[in-house]
Amino acid sequence: MDTTILIVDDSQFIVDGLAAILSRKGYSPIMAHGGDECLRILKSAIPDLILLDIMMEPMDGWETLEKIKGDPDTREIPVLMFSAKKITPAEAKEHSLSIDDFVSKPVNPAQLIESIQRIFSRRNDIKEELLLAEGKGVDPSLIKEYGALRKSIEVDRNLLVVLRSAVGRDQAGRTPSPDEMAAVRALEEKVASSERRIRELQELLARTAPPAGQQE
Repeated sequence: MDTTILIVDDSQFIVDGLAAILSRKGYSPIMAHGGDECLRILKSAIPDLILLDIMMEPMDGWETLEKIKGDPDTREIPVLMFSAKKITPAEAKEHSLSIDDFVSKPVNPAQLIESIQRIFSRRNDIKEELLLAEGKGVDPSLIKEYGALRKSIEVDRNLLVVLRSAVGRDQAGRTPSPDEMAAVRALEEKVASSERRIRELQELLARTAPPAGQQE
């Protein structure tokens, strides 16, 4: 089965260019020229991934994302955001749980394909790990938490790189504002906390005995 990717951007030039890149790599692109068209397409077709621009009119990418995640039929579709606009600390905090990755414009083809492959690979790895945990009789709530953490850690790490660049912490001669620094520290602390928790869960999963009748 072909892997379909819905490209959403209000620029015909960018949509055509991204579609050509994805086609050369064996993906089947679907093209939408704005948020409204994206939502119309999703009523009849469910892609394997959505590549969504932030800066669009009249419906921007964040509003489109909110509608996608608010619909039970589409909320599980992975979304890769892209934009020439730097993500603000407030946007990183608000949307980090809803997106699967972020790439900057102008889009580097190799980086884009790497990000897409990473999203699919991560999802497959999580499914396999969760099936194994279910087979061991692990508490379903812990399984759900583990899957969510696996995704959020990778997304937050990538957002942290983008956010550090956006606030200028990696730029010589620029002093970030106190609010910007606080946002970066908050995301750093979130990543560290998530990493500690997932190590705890990994140890728990490793100690869990297999179901009765399967013990040696």
